[in-house]
Amino acid sequence: MALAAPGTLPLMDESHPNDRRQRLLDGMRAGMPFAVAGGLLALSFGVVAQSAGLSAGEAIAMSAIVFAGSAQFTAIAIIAQGGTVAAAVLAAALVNSRFLPMGVALGPSLPGGPMRRAAQGQAIVDASWGIAGRGDGTFDRWLLFGSTAVQYVGWVGGTIAGALGGNALGDPKALGLDAIYPAFFLALLIGELTDRRSRLVAALAALIALALVPVTPAGVPVLAASLASLVGLHASARADARARTDGR
Repeated sequence: MALAAPGTLPLMDESHPNDRRQRLLDGMRAGMPFAVAGGLLALSFGVVAQSAGLSAGEAIAMSAIVFAGSAQFTAIAIIAQGGTVAAAVLAAALVNSRFLPMGVALGPSLPGGPMRRAAQGQAIVDASWGIAGRGDGTFDRWLLFGSTAVQYVGWVGGTIAGALGGNALGDPKALGLDAIYPAFFLALLIGELTDRRSRLVAALAALIALALVPVTPAGVPVLAASLASLVGLHASARADARARTDGR
């Protein structure tokens, strides 16, 4: 989830209610594969959270409120290693800091004042943000809402199943549940590697993360690697400027 920033681009998704309803359903269908994958990951989280000392209710409440797999697993890992709650919260916030630029990008496509945009921005999750993108820098908020809704149900439902019945599953690693989360993000990454610039930015981000993983706390490598996106944004801005110049 993230806070969406105010913006000035024209809103493009305010049309007939039937059209909005259809895009909401389209978003739900597009988000269903991620909801299934997220549900399986949440099942693992429910088991792991209890082994770290959380009660079933605490694990379920965390998923319902935080709704962010990477942040939740980071927090649980710190708690399981004897870290403080403050350290766990700080690390989770660091991991979730990637939602800030995503919210800034989404903001201009949302209607209403700051509080209304902020409320709508809470629907941002990684897959939904990608699904809602129109390819021209704007976003369809109804696709975002629909895809996030099914993922939220899958995430909380999976956590409930893992927290209440996880003991019957045994070791989640033995079942391969620990591989679901990286596979989920790998699928998102592959979908974005459509041109040379995207591939170069992804390679740079991977090198930054690999260099920092052995020497920095959890969350720092992800945050630092995200700075590679500035290279892509700079190159995109230069290409747009050239295109406008050539069109004159």
